Amino acid sequence: MGVCCSKDKPIYENFDKESLAEDDDARARAAEGGARVRLLGACAFASMFTQQGRKGVNQDAMTIWEGFAGDKDRILCGVFDGHGPLGHKVAGHVRDVLPVKVASELKRSESSDSHSDRDDTTEDTDYQEDAPSFDSWKDGFIKAFEGLDGDFGAGRAGFDCICSGTTAVIVVKQGEDLMVANLGDSRAILCTRDDKNRPVPVQLTVDLKPNLPREAERIESCRGRVFALDEEPGVHRLWLPEDDSPGLAMARAFGDFCLKDFGLIATPEVSHRKLTERDEFVVLATDGVWDVLSNREVAKIVASAGKKSDVARLLVERAVREWRCKHPTSKVDDCAVVCLDLKAMAHKEEPRLLGQVSLSESFKTARSEDSEAVAGVHDESKKDEWTALEGVSRVNSLLKLPRFGNVLSWRKRSVKEAEAEEEV
Repeated sequence: MGVCCSKDKPIYENFDKESLAEDDDARARAAEGGARVRLLGACAFASMFTQQGRKGVNQDAMTIWEGFAGDKDRILCGVFDGHGPLGHKVAGHVRDVLPVKVASELKRSESSDSHSDRDDTTEDTDYQEDAPSFDSWKDGFIKAFEGLDGDFGAGRAGFDCICSGTTAVIVVKQGEDLMVANLGDSRAILCTRDDKNRPVPVQLTVDLKPNLPREAERIESCRGRVFALDEEPGVHRLWLPEDDSPGLAMARAFGDFCLKDFGLIATPEVSHRKLTERDEFVVLATDGVWDVLSNREVAKIVASAGKKSDVARLLVERAVREWRCKHPTSKVDDCAVVCLDLKAMAHKEEPRLLGQVSLSESFKTARSEDSEAVAGVHDESKKDEWTALEGVSRVNSLLKLPRFGNVLSWRKRSVKEAEAEEEV
């Protein structure tokens, strides 16, 4: 598991993976400021699940913080997709430390600038009177992200991040305000209802790929190169100026310091949305899900789910089936999902124990039949070894040069999302 930087306090005491897997009470731990932190499982208004693919160690991570930053009505959710030889360590470290840094920055901005001017260039209006302005939120997120990346660069994480990194997408809900910070190509969507009461997905983040015009312009101005290999024409990558390495399939990420002088940045895109009564849930997932499921498909699956505590698991299992069906010669990618039930949050009375879950479209609560059904972690069989020669696969970084060591490429091919907007 990730270790906090020396300047930040650890989230857990005596934390270990085995205790989380076996002890229901250990699935939620107290953090600084009274927050309850989950790395797997479910609570009354959120569920999370991850499944290891067949490409080695699971490099996806996720977290939910209830009572975030000292506010009992504030919640943070996040997913993180590691890549490179130590991607799992980077993702785990960011999962553990980033919320601490974000909370620290938000508290600082709330105490010093709680009534700062709003950003006139955004559509963000009608904030709660006790909520920070968009400028304060945005500034806090950026400082937290860039500060954590600076800690990686200074070696405070205790492991090498030269050719390893992670994405990050986090949302913070406070009342009717939803703040989103995105780094890389993991994604967050909102499911709302249209005038005919049909579930409609709203994408909250942009997949920050190197070939996006604004990203490519920055990269090329820093002498980085953006192009796709002949064998994978749909996957644009970020390359060093004179060497065809490492070939990173995103334009922003934590870590990957071999590219930080050539256009890769750790500055998140930050946005705000005012929630309405039509909004039902938020889904955060790594690209192992989005490579095979469209936004619309994800929205329909979640909207039709019976037990809301099982939603994350259902999405991951569906994604795994789609990988095997659509790409039978490729290895299934790691998948991680966090689903935040906005209706259940709106009607919650007090935080319930893990064993109690939100049920059906009426969002009633009942005791879970089997707590392990929402435990959140599942490992695929490792009986097959993955190689880049089998099937079609996109990896997030291609390390070809001896200067970066003998590192296998190990992520999956980006399957272009089929966004056929069929009728629901």
